[in-house]
Amino acid sequence: QVQVVESGGGLAQAGGSLRLSCAHSGRTLSTAALGWFRQAPGKEREFVAGINWSGGTTDYADSVKGRFTISRDNAKNTVDLQMNSLKPEDTAVYYCAATKSGYFSVSSYKGNYDYWGQGTQVTVSS
Repeated sequence: QVQVVESGGGLAQAGGSLRLSCAHSGRTLSTAALGWFRQAPGKEREFVAGINWSGGTTDYADSVKGRFTISRDNAKNTVDLQMNSLKPEDTAVYYCAATKSGYFSVSSYKGNYDYWGQGTQVTVSS
């Protein structure tokens, strides 16, 4: 049974920073691709950032490029999302996701992810 748990959400002012963390356990996912998605009220869940199994390849949504950084630590089974220069439009519930193990490359397609966390709220005030 794989568990994915996010932490680090909260309230920030526009221009500020937050760091989200995600811990996965129950089965080694060191060869899984990992990603962050977000869902704002009334909108579909959208891709934010992804990282391949080794951490050598990353991908970002255009809306967060240059502001957000994804990283992973396979020894600790964690993946983080550093969010800088936050904007009110970044307000959403942020979800951590993982593919199955298998040396997967980074993916922006939510259908490729098998394991999801419960989400953590990020609110950015103007």
